[in-house]
Amino acid sequence: MSMTASLRAPRRAPLLQVAKSAVATAAAWLIAGFLFHGVPPVFAAIAALLVVQPSLNQSLTRAIERSVGVIAGVLIASALSLLLGSATWVILVTTFVSLLLAWALRMTPGTANQVAISAILVLALGTATPSYAFDRVLETLIGALIGIVVNVAIVPPVAVAPAHRAVDELGDALADALDRLADALTTPQSAAELAQLLDDARAVRPELEAAEAAIAAGAESLTLNPRGRRHRDELDALEALLERFRPIVTQMIGMTRACSERYDPSILAEPAVPAIAEQLRRAAHDVRLQLTRVEPAPAEASLPDDTAALTTPLAIARPSTHWILIGSLLEDLRRIHATLTEPATAR
Repeated sequence: MSMTASLRAPRRAPLLQVAKSAVATAAAWLIAGFLFHGVPPVFAAIAALLVVQPSLNQSLTRAIERSVGVIAGVLIASALSLLLGSATWVILVTTFVSLLLAWALRMTPGTANQVAISAILVLALGTATPSYAFDRVLETLIGALIGIVVNVAIVPPVAVAPAHRAVDELGDALADALDRLADALTTPQSAAELAQLLDDARAVRPELEAAEAAIAAGAESLTLNPRGRRHRDELDALEALLERFRPIVTQMIGMTRACSERYDPSILAEPAVPAIAEQLRRAAHDVRLQLTRVEPAPAEASLPDDTAALTTPLAIARPSTHWILIGSLLEDLRRIHATLTEPATAR
């Protein structure tokens, strides 16, 4: 099962991405075949196929890697072929020299592999003459250019919607965790329930990491994208919201851990605890209120109106017998209140 999992991606690539790859490959094959007679335009087709990437920035990077790798590979193959001849063992020597040179020049793995692959193809598909090598370089450049043009011309990819969903899922998970903590402070908890409460709180951190990755992918998709300008403000707002949620996630986990470690049934009799629980529910409400949803919202557990619930920080005047736990909760509540009420700014 682990081998099967390693062969399958977590999600399918968009069907449009598949269509663009097919169009670019076909166009490169036809155009290069028309320009270069007598040899199948393999280099152009492979270049176009590899260059069509989820973002234009990645496409440009892959085009440069592909072009540099092919140029280095055909030059090495041509030189060794002229020096050593065309015997089969020359291909093996050329592969080793290509990989060694790429390692010495500290090329990226993609470029290093491309050097070796290009050298092997040159020796296997044709006579490594200077004219043949020059034609293969031109063919690769044409294929890479076609791949970029197709990726730009056919709906340049914009990955802002996945970032929206990831931030929404983070906000919902964070609000749910605050609600669960409020419930734990108002109902008796067993040791197993407290352990589960802490596990659920810590499970919000992967949601934060997923939102970070989604926003980074969104920013990548807007780089060099002609459609990027109209989406830049939208992505900046999502990043600002993520930065607002980040410290709240840390504070929520800290509050839950403090409650789990210092919980005592007698805390339910503390006059301050119901007020703290109410503030947690209000914070959960305000977290949900700040989401800019692209999909219908789930049923909310608290305060479904659209008015901010946190008004002034909670103040407890009378000392408590559980002053360590209550003091810790109050300080984190103060920080959450300050974070939710201050203007949001992106990094």
